[in-house]
Amino acid sequence: MSKLTVPQEGGCRCGQVRLKISAPPIITMACHCTGCQKMSSSAFSLSAAIPAEGFEVIAGEPVIGGLHGATRHYFCPHCLTWMFTRPEGMDWFVNLRSTMLDDTNGVAPFVETFTSEKLPWAATSAVHSYEAFPPMEAFAGLIQEFAEQAS
Repeated sequence: MSKLTVPQEGGCRCGQVRLKISAPPIITMACHCTGCQKMSSSAFSLSAAIPAEGFEVIAGEPVIGGLHGATRHYFCPHCLTWMFTRPEGMDWFVNLRSTMLDDTNGVAPFVETFTSEKLPWAATSAVHSYEAFPPMEAFAGLIQEFAEQAS
């Protein structure tokens, strides 16, 4: 597994919204749910959970898109790239679409979720797979294992 270097910047497709991470991801994931398929226009979405204090938007103003619910999905207002998500009740991290980073080395998914909804031909290199979302009690061990493999 490659290690993601920080600090690092990234941005949307058109470059109007730019971001910076100054902390390594807690974990990386691929989500195969049909919602992520539709929002990413792909077989799955890729994400890196970045500690909230290690994430900042440094240029532009992202707008809320997606379902407009308690979980907030942020997009560039110009090119409409889905950039990051702030999950409801989990203010301690930002779920960055890892392909937004200028250097995507080191962001391979460690966990894949919602494999029950995945397209039959879609495959990732994830170490762990779950038919739905991992149970909350599994996260401490997954995060620890990810940290050990990333160091």
